[in-house]
Amino acid sequence: MSSQYDVLIVGAGIAGSALAHALSQSSALPRRIALLERSLAEPDRIVGELLQPAGVAFLDKLGLQDALEGIDAIPVHGYAVVQDGRIVHIPYPDGREGRSFHHGLFVQGLREHAIRAKGVDVIEATVNELVEEEGRVVGVKATRSSGKEKEVFRADLTIIADGCFSNFRSIVQGPSARPSNTKSHFCGAILKDAQLPISQHGTVALVRGHGPVLLYQISEHDTRMLVDVKGPVPSDLKKHIITEILPSLPNQLHEPIRAALSADRVRRMPNSFLPPAPQTHKRGVILLGDAWNMRHPLTGGGMTVALSDVYIFSQHLDKVNDLLDWSQMKGVLDKWWWERKGLAATINILSIALYDVFGADGECLTVFQDGCFKYFERGGESVRGPVSLLSGIAPSTSLLAYHFFFVAFYSIWALFAHPRHIHAPRANSESHTNGTPDMTGNGGVHPDEKRSDMHIMQIPSILDYPRLFWLSCRVLWTACVIFGPLLWTEIRWW
Repeated sequence: MSSQYDVLIVGAGIAGSALAHALSQSSALPRRIALLERSLAEPDRIVGELLQPAGVAFLDKLGLQDALEGIDAIPVHGYAVVQDGRIVHIPYPDGREGRSFHHGLFVQGLREHAIRAKGVDVIEATVNELVEEEGRVVGVKATRSSGKEKEVFRADLTIIADGCFSNFRSIVQGPSARPSNTKSHFCGAILKDAQLPISQHGTVALVRGHGPVLLYQISEHDTRMLVDVKGPVPSDLKKHIITEILPSLPNQLHEPIRAALSADRVRRMPNSFLPPAPQTHKRGVILLGDAWNMRHPLTGGGMTVALSDVYIFSQHLDKVNDLLDWSQMKGVLDKWWWERKGLAATINILSIALYDVFGADGECLTVFQDGCFKYFERGGESVRGPVSLLSGIAPSTSLLAYHFFFVAFYSIWALFAHPRHIHAPRANSESHTNGTPDMTGNGGVHPDEKRSDMHIMQIPSILDYPRLFWLSCRVLWTACVIFGPLLWTEIRWW
């Protein structure tokens, strides 16, 4: 048994559902579209819950803005970055706003649009394999949830949008496939009635010696917490969060976090980076969404890139009169490849570069992280520029490079000009009150007095300059090592 379609989409997540709806709105000849999904039950994920302002704009362009209605979505007006008890406000420019929500509710809203779309069949089935004839993919074999036999679904064009754990990525891309790199894991929990430092703003907490912590409200009473954990992941995640992470977070979050950890398990999700690769290896099939291109979720840019890709690709596909003509399709893929670069490259590079800085693994990156925070404290364009990049409002790799290396040089300048913490011996007289030792009941000195040094702030002296100059060179080199390879993954086209 087989069914024939014009376009077959594997995966009814963000990208797949949005594309099915977009293609149904085509001004060209009506197309028959199949959207296959293993389970149409509400998905339950800990990421994909914050849509940046540019993503909201693409949702409007696709006619899918109603997917944000009726799901208790929260307006997001920017970020608050927290470090060592200090907070810097980073608002979106010009009153722009994003949305945060429960991932599953948003996906179900997109699926509803696909189900109602003209010419779209939404089918609950598990795709088992691709069907090939004469070197061309002509469809898939899948098993419906209501049956046991494999069924062939044929189409002129097959689009694989089955997510970060794609089963078909290597088959479709062949030798051009690029390996994914898992940077860390996000460990997630939902806090109840938590008070964030700034309402309706995402919170990024920088934790010394560990990855960043991301928090944002996803409904009236729920706040998502994502703790970045580098490998190897501790066996007892709850203990790790309470002992290593909690002390660095704002005090008003301590009790909600303890309550959340007591009430539910900590779930985790790999944070992977997969640069895009040209899709010319296998005719009749292409990849879309996380199956093709992933970035670190710290910046919340994944859904924005996916919706942008759907919009650009659907616009070009609308002009193709014969989906079997692969020469026309190669032209579409080439145009899509270059047209998506501005936004996708900016968000891809920023996600990994910002994670490396906020993760601060080592002395040079710690200097970079401190400088980045101080750069934000300057306000003005030092905030507007970076947040415009983060939100997708200003898709420009040149602007990203400008701010990234400005932060690097500003970090170096701060090394010489700003006071820094140093350890100083605690004088014996400071361990006494009015010259009398503070004795405990058993005749010992009070525990606090056992500390032999204290922290003071001091501007570096000229004697520190040689060491700081060498450190500055290493910081600048680190900036180049971070940014250069990331830029290369985006500009190469082979």
